[in-house]
Amino acid sequence: MSLAAVVSGLSSQAVAQSPEGWAFQFESAYLNQSDADISAASSFSADRAYLRFSGINRQTSGLSYGMTASLGQTDYDFTGTAPWGRVREESLSFLIAGGNASGMQWFVAPSVDRRAESGASSSDGVTAGVFAGVSWEVSERLRIGPAFGAFSGLGSENGQVFPFFLLDWNMTDRLSLTTGPSLGASQGPGLSLKYQLDDSWGLALSARKEINRFALSNSGPTPGGVGQDSSVPVIVSLTYDPNPGLSFAVFAGAEVDGQLEVENASGSTVSSQRYDAAPLVGVAFSMSF
Repeated sequence: MSLAAVVSGLSSQAVAQSPEGWAFQFESAYLNQSDADISAASSFSADRAYLRFSGINRQTSGLSYGMTASLGQTDYDFTGTAPWGRVREESLSFLIAGGNASGMQWFVAPSVDRRAESGASSSDGVTAGVFAGVSWEVSERLRIGPAFGAFSGLGSENGQVFPFFLLDWNMTDRLSLTTGPSLGASQGPGLSLKYQLDDSWGLALSARKEINRFALSNSGPTPGGVGQDSSVPVIVSLTYDPNPGLSFAVFAGAEVDGQLEVENASGSTVSSQRYDAAPLVGVAFSMSF
């Protein structure tokens, strides 16, 4: 689950809000995770950055289609022996969505991703999958519905199918709860509680389970293997929207319940280490046109 997962949020939010015809969005973010202790003698930090470009065409019939392309990079800095270094991610996602006059909306979003450490071959770390779901307008303030994701795996990981829940609940004119895409540290569907301070400023508390698996370099300590960094990022963000087409944000929080794992080329786990809660801070920018 990573950048491609954002498409599920686009289907229920951006598609519903965009005007007829083409609408485009450019997003970027930077995140710094401070030192997290792995043991008494070792720790690591990470710097993450990504760029994402999306285009959605909404037709008069209610049918919408689009595409999202993204590039991401995480630079890990370990004290002592490093299981991996720089990890790159590329993603290409497609979207088709529709609805009817009664308030039902549906979407299907296939994607192809590549996540691999620098030095891995071009075919390593490639996975494919799909998100799909349907939601209904229960009231003017509440939209809910079931959805699922199905993805191929890396290394010893088998293909997986998992359900999740679409929720867009405007509890009041200012307070909302949504399972749409989270900001910065959470690049896929998560749970976000948002409060609109005024027309331009907003606060949000977001969290999600994040599992990043990637192919390891062929020249590293575990050639042909797979690395995994899993955690639960919990962040508080402050957003500023000077106009409907621009959004700026700063955020801070922590990654908790963190774990690093390494598998060798045969799929056996050779290392599994938990790490302490790690502070994180970041900035994000979004432009729609």
